Amino acid sequence: MQANLNPEELDKFADLAATWWDERGPCRPLHDLNPCRLDYLRARMELSGAAIADVGCGGGIFSEALARKGARVTGIDATRELIDAAREHALESAIEIDYRLGTSSELAASDAARFDAVVCMELVEHVPDPDALLKDCARMVKPNGLLVVSTLNRTPEAYALGIVAAEYAFSLLPRGTHDYANFIKPSELARSARRYGLVLEDVSGMAYNPLTRHARLRRSPVINYFASFRRTGA
Repeated sequence: MQANLNPEELDKFADLAATWWDERGPCRPLHDLNPCRLDYLRARMELSGAAIADVGCGGGIFSEALARKGARVTGIDATRELIDAAREHALESAIEIDYRLGTSSELAASDAARFDAVVCMELVEHVPDPDALLKDCARMVKPNGLLVVSTLNRTPEAYALGIVAAEYAFSLLPRGTHDYANFIKPSELARSARRYGLVLEDVSGMAYNPLTRHARLRRSPVINYFASFRRTGA
């Protein structure tokens, strides 16, 4: 079975591995968004002692934040350079995280129904088949466990700010980071998730000010948004 991977996307992110942990480098927005991501998840579950899978963990920015709050984290990514960067930084920081080079389908097969929560941050817009990714994530979550996804809405506002402003006007992200055609609406995400026993509990928007480097939750999901799902069934 062909992996749910885009080779061009893998190459794009491999090129960022060396600067992933540079808070003033091309991955600066990931560092800025991290506290907001953490706040969103902490409002929905107790992190200490929880088994959490970070699917598409990249170089480990969110994985480390979760581990520092006491979670038992498994981080998986298909880009070797990013996993190497994540492992190296965790070693330097004396943080224990189970980093694995692989795909969501591989983790779903080896660790089915193992995790209290699965987090999938800014990944669904980078894979050829978002539906397959949600299916994999659903398989990993324990019954009554949580899946949290963050992504970009397919709206004119998201195109204007997420691509034109972020990648061209202000150079917050490398050009070509996002493809507007791959953005997904919350209703589309929820419809796909329902097929795999995932019930939508919340959709919240996220606002980001690049001047203050501050991200906050907001009601409208018109640009960036979080969606949280609860897995039903046994």
